Amino acid sequence: MSAQANTGTVLDRILEARRAEVDHRKRVLPETALKYGVKAATPLRDFSAALCRDGLNVLAELKPASPSRGVIRDPFEPVALGQALESAGACALSVLTEGEFFRGSLKNLRDARKSTQLPVLRKDFIFDSWQVWETRASDADSFLLIVALLEDALLRDLIALGRELGMEPLVEVHTSQELDRALAAGARILGVNNRDLKTLILNVNTSFELIGRIPDDCIAVSESGLRTHDDLVKLRAARFDAFLIGTHLMLARDPAAALAALFTPTAGTP
Repeated sequence: MSAQANTGTVLDRILEARRAEVDHRKRVLPETALKYGVKAATPLRDFSAALCRDGLNVLAELKPASPSRGVIRDPFEPVALGQALESAGACALSVLTEGEFFRGSLKNLRDARKSTQLPVLRKDFIFDSWQVWETRASDADSFLLIVALLEDALLRDLIALGRELGMEPLVEVHTSQELDRALAAGARILGVNNRDLKTLILNVNTSFELIGRIPDDCIAVSESGLRTHDDLVKLRAARFDAFLIGTHLMLARDPAAALAALFTPTAGTP
């Protein structure tokens, strides 16, 4: 079982770098050691419940950079950002931990989580059970699985391991075919990414096109390209439970004010 290849130029470069890094880290820190880290980890916070509160649930993302935008926020202060976004009404945090392309780290995740009461999602390119153990040992409450990167058997295994460790993963899809695969693998939290991972082009209509195929008993999350209160209201009416928003918040001079504005109707909005 292995991660799928040939998913696009940007993804290929990221995956090549991540595979090399994970192979190195596995030699330095065996899975056995991570299992001891899991036993010592702080208690889990309920990520699924956070996404299902009444109202507009924003999963606020902390990321210093991205392949499509380059450096997004500098200086990047995960503690201050996490606390400010919690105060502004975020239901949970998503923290980038990939270092080369997103300038993220597990330290950012641990620091943000320690300084807030929110559940925290590890946002990374995960394709190995070792990474799932590493995720819980780092105190994360959930983690991202990208269907485009994973063969069916591996996707099922990583979902199952996450549940064994108490973490329900956010399973990300971009097409109807990927959604079918995610559902067949038993995914319960479905993220529809409006950004095409091959071209990096955004199309919010992707969420509207796929929501009708997400079962009512699954949690639906719309990801990427969301910038206004109206965006969230329309997607909420379409049955999305939560919204992952990163770049819009990280580019803002005051991310907390930008988040608060997403909860507030603009002038002339019913």
